[in-house]
Amino acid sequence: MVKRASMAKDVKLRVLELFSGIGGMHYALEASGIPGEVHAAVDINTTANRVYQHNHPETKVLNNNIQKFTPKEILKMNVNTILMSPPCQPFTRVGNKKDVDDARSNALVHICGILPELTTIDFILMENVKGFETSQARDLYIEALKQSGFEYQEFLLSPTEIGVPNTRYRYYCLARRKLFSFKTESIMERLPNRVDEFECPTISSVLPSVDEDNKEYLLSDNLLSKRARLLDITYSNSTNTKCFTKAYTHYAEGTGSIHCPVSRKQLDDVFADIQSDSLSPEEKLANLKTLKLRYFTPAEVAKLMSFPDKFTFPQETTNKQRYRVLGNSINVAVVGKLIEVLCKD
Repeated sequence: MVKRASMAKDVKLRVLELFSGIGGMHYALEASGIPGEVHAAVDINTTANRVYQHNHPETKVLNNNIQKFTPKEILKMNVNTILMSPPCQPFTRVGNKKDVDDARSNALVHICGILPELTTIDFILMENVKGFETSQARDLYIEALKQSGFEYQEFLLSPTEIGVPNTRYRYYCLARRKLFSFKTESIMERLPNRVDEFECPTISSVLPSVDEDNKEYLLSDNLLSKRARLLDITYSNSTNTKCFTKAYTHYAEGTGSIHCPVSRKQLDDVFADIQSDSLSPEEKLANLKTLKLRYFTPAEVAKLMSFPDKFTFPQETTNKQRYRVLGNSINVAVVGKLIEVLCKD
């Protein structure tokens, strides 16, 4: 392991993981190399909780409504760190951008209300969707941090920033009791003091099995016939994929990339051929099926979101459930880097 001489002395994180989902923050803590343990993880999504417990049987996973937590209960846990990823729907177009008027913001509003009383908390990392930075909820959260004596720094980052071939822009806020050496008033779009420039590897180097036959994940005939040309299509030598959302495989456009195991030239030739009026719909479909266009598997999506190889799903979890909980999760590598930043002197 690389020696991290610049880490704050004697830092050991005792973590309360809120909106814990499938445990992305837990894996990010491991990836950071910062000593620490998750005291408890809290979420109301029973499917996500089962996945979390399956991978971390030693961690207390609470199926609780966060709004019911009192400052006294949190102080009793003897934690010094909160890692959290509150619901993003109130800040998205799909969720109608109702912001603090959306009931799904209530838990975050509650946290803002009790934060001044959480005197044992020294570190907080919060992740949310791009767009949160212009919300009323963000202003409320930042004001709560100030009133509670925290220094903070905001970021907008994508995994491509650190060499992960997946675009997933997210808002992050780091907060701690000590000053940050790199503090700026603006939102940072790079990790602080970064020297190296990262190049994203090809998909095939991250997913060695990406071109194996996965008939179960092939696009339907109906989708091929009607929407194939509108999809974001990747190849083995591609160095990026689009953000995977919880609606991946349910909606065709804007929910994540599709993989093509044949060459870009072969795809271009097929797309050119199907423009011909001399071909019947059946012949066009037959040509499209030679491309073997398919969805990324849940395991591949997890890998592109930097979950470690040891991460698995309980056998009874359906593919629909797997895509949904992955779409609601975080990129482990990015948050791991930010935990390092959070704890640096």
